[in-house]
Amino acid sequence: MSTSTQAKGQRRSLFDPAITRRASKDALLKLSPRHMMRNPVMFVVEVGSVLTTVLLLVDLFTGKGQFLFNLQITLWLWFTVLFANFAEAMAEGRGKAQADTLRRAKSETTAYKITKSGSIEEIPSAQLRSGDLVRVLAGQMIPGDGEVVEGVASVDESAITGESAPVIREAGGDRSAVTGGTRVLSDEIKVRITSNPGETFLDRMIALVEGAERQKTPNEIALNILLAGLTIIFLLAVVTLQPYSIYSAAPQTVFVLVSLLICLIPTTIGGLLSAIGIAGMDRLVQHNVLAMSGRAVEAAGDCNTLLLDKTGTITIGNREACEFLPAPGTESNQLADAAQLSSLADETPEGRSIVVLAKQQFGLRGRELAHLNAEFIPFSATTRMSGIEVDGRSIRKGSVDAISTYLVEHGSRLPDQVRESVESIARSGGTPLVVAENGRALGVIHLKDIVKGGMKERFDHLRAMGIRTVMITGDNPLTAAAIAREAGVDDFLAEAKPKDKMDLIKREQAEGKLVAMTGDGTNDAPALAQADVGVAMNSGTQAAKEAGNMVDLDSNPTKLIEIVGIGKQLLMTRGALTTFSIANDVAKYFAIIPALFAGVFPVMNKLNIMHLNNPQSAILSAVIFNAIIIVALIPLALRGVKYRPMSAAAMLQRNLIVYGVGGIIAPFLGIKLIDMLITALHLA
Repeated sequence: MSTSTQAKGQRRSLFDPAITRRASKDALLKLSPRHMMRNPVMFVVEVGSVLTTVLLLVDLFTGKGQFLFNLQITLWLWFTVLFANFAEAMAEGRGKAQADTLRRAKSETTAYKITKSGSIEEIPSAQLRSGDLVRVLAGQMIPGDGEVVEGVASVDESAITGESAPVIREAGGDRSAVTGGTRVLSDEIKVRITSNPGETFLDRMIALVEGAERQKTPNEIALNILLAGLTIIFLLAVVTLQPYSIYSAAPQTVFVLVSLLICLIPTTIGGLLSAIGIAGMDRLVQHNVLAMSGRAVEAAGDCNTLLLDKTGTITIGNREACEFLPAPGTESNQLADAAQLSSLADETPEGRSIVVLAKQQFGLRGRELAHLNAEFIPFSATTRMSGIEVDGRSIRKGSVDAISTYLVEHGSRLPDQVRESVESIARSGGTPLVVAENGRALGVIHLKDIVKGGMKERFDHLRAMGIRTVMITGDNPLTAAAIAREAGVDDFLAEAKPKDKMDLIKREQAEGKLVAMTGDGTNDAPALAQADVGVAMNSGTQAAKEAGNMVDLDSNPTKLIEIVGIGKQLLMTRGALTTFSIANDVAKYFAIIPALFAGVFPVMNKLNIMHLNNPQSAILSAVIFNAIIIVALIPLALRGVKYRPMSAAAMLQRNLIVYGVGGIIAPFLGIKLIDMLITALHLA
């Protein structure tokens, strides 16, 4: 099963039976005080549970106290702890299921190491070390992470990415990195190993998706400190209530005081906080993105600026012919015929699009190469043009400068009207190709970068979120400006070099902004390391993957937009459930406070606005609701609050209405219903 398939299965079934069974077991194991101390709120709940358990046993042997009531309080306190642990274990379990899938993909293979003498030595892949050179033939597994140093091959990376389509890996360039555990489908390559055993990409993936290894983010640590502070304040308040209750002739039992404390402290968010963070990273895994830390996910949600490459991100990446502009004295179909002939042997997307355009506009069908008896002139970086010699026709197609030079050599020149067409195409963001035949210019082919569908709308959404988008391109400023206008980005950086990207990121950060960018090449590594969120493409170089703090297994640069959405969803979920947790404490006050003192101060009965049956049922109802609300919110913590692009002010208002007001209303209804059920069953 691939990573992608596993992720889809998790989206279909939130409470997968296997994960649920594992989480139930882990919830018990997490009762260890060493683990519970990491969460101050739930540690206090566990201490209270232990205290009531001890006192319950004392009551059992002495025959004192209200055993049935105290037993119910004790059980529900333990359920509160277990439910919180279950929420965390469910979030971790989804990551562990991913890790199990990856472990199955990691198997011991035979490596064909090339020795210093040039001979081939068969050794287990576990014996390979960084710097070793191995040979991999078609059908063999790549034994470790490395860089292709010789050859080109088609590689099946479905075990890593979940995609069945093979990819090309070749020496040099930005697509030389290979991953251990993937299979070579064709040809032969030599790979220099770049990792030691236990340090491979698969090993890092397994460690990353294990939720238990997730470090807390600064915001999460700050929220934990706030929750711990509130817990201490309420602990002191409850401790001082006992002397006051004795003075007022209404002494309270430890069971009641512990119940009051547990209901006052923010147990809901305390029980779900860890699960929210782990689930945020898991949602990235479901999108085939690995985050090196929770800090990276959170930073994505706070990003102010997105840097996106033009080619392959904003545009399709392959320029397409869209128009034939003939020179004076040349018919459009004559230009199209010559352009098509010169492109018949051109297997690039641009060449194929010229053949298709000529067919669509003028009905010119591609001719069989074997019947033409033609000599094709391949493209050369020196001449910067290609062409064909056929039936006494010498046709050339290339850049403006190259064809101009070619025409001068043949005693001709580029007409002014053709130059005007070239300049017009450049201003519109296109690329002009000039066609000449027998030393005479026939006209210009307009190649256009095709902006991906829906990009303008997506950038509008990002703008509504307060995020500024910057297009990065190597194009000249004229072309870059035209593409930027069509795509709807806020700004662009033209003729960009690695240092230019770094300088732009530093300028944004100097203004207090968080910056996200994508990259796949070694030249992108410095900028990826500088960016707050650096998303490296899995198809890119090892240097890029090591510099970024996220790796996109699908190598889809546009996924940066989804990553920002997931980061914002994480922050929204945490904020929404914190708001709900604090708000629902209000109802508990109205349930427990009257129950404590109404017997001595009848005026307190006016606070019993829910008309709870008696003090015992009121306290027990509040404790039960406090426990089961954690279970009820687990799906929301794992799935996340649905994210909609909107301003921060609108988002805050929505949270306060839905989770603030809702957090007040829901407990009033829940506690009242539980009280009615307890009364009907005579449990209190």
